[in-house]
Amino acid sequence: MSNETITIVVAVGCGLLALAAYVGLILLPALTAYSRWYERVGAGFLSLYVLAAFVIAGLGGGAGVVWFWDRIQG
Repeated sequence: MSNETITIVVAVGCGLLALAAYVGLILLPALTAYSRWYERVGAGFLSLYVLAAFVIAGLGGGAGVVWFWDRIQG
């Protein structure tokens, strides 16, 4: 396998793991906390804000590592 293929496989695996963690740890508890369908829809929609916050935090952390890589490595 080439380095590019390994990078893609790792990225897809991490993405699937993160999606499973979101569904299992955030979405399902939010949906099962309510009994009416419109409450569940609202909770599911609001959990997307939590997902967006995690994505933004991850992008910020990754950007910080890229920006300071020469200082981290040295």
